[in-house]
Amino acid sequence: MKNICTNRKARHDYQILEKMEAGLVLKGTEVKALREGQANLRDSYAAVEDGELYLHNSHISHYSMGNRFNHDPTRTRKLLMHAREIKRIYGKVREKGLTLVPLRLYFNDAGRVKVELGLARGRRTFDKRREIAERDAKREMRRAFKDRERKS
Repeated sequence: MKNICTNRKARHDYQILEKMEAGLVLKGTEVKALREGQANLRDSYAAVEDGELYLHNSHISHYSMGNRFNHDPTRTRKLLMHAREIKRIYGKVREKGLTLVPLRLYFNDAGRVKVELGLARGRRTFDKRREIAERDAKREMRRAFKDRERKS
């Protein structure tokens, strides 16, 4: 699998409860732009509308060799999942505080573009600070063990 882009901000702002994979309906110039690595998922989200799943606010830049028939960079894109999965997700998203956030775009082994979605709950500021402090403490602990092994 080849990563196209990841949404690092999502892992910081949200607590990911569950991950799932969905296909993406794209135009030809969008696929070519993705092969160039020209995508951004920073402020994007997924939503269920009329029983179908859509990706909003994702940005796929214009294809560099494209012409006047290039795609709209921020258009709403349809996501492909089985109907029963969409119904299950819709039931969970209706719960208080849960949302669907795209975590990464990638090409699978067959060369198809997939998006990894995360069912997420928003973090509060103190949760984010606590997570940063825990990460720093683990880093310091690893560094201390590494220094100790070098000295002995």
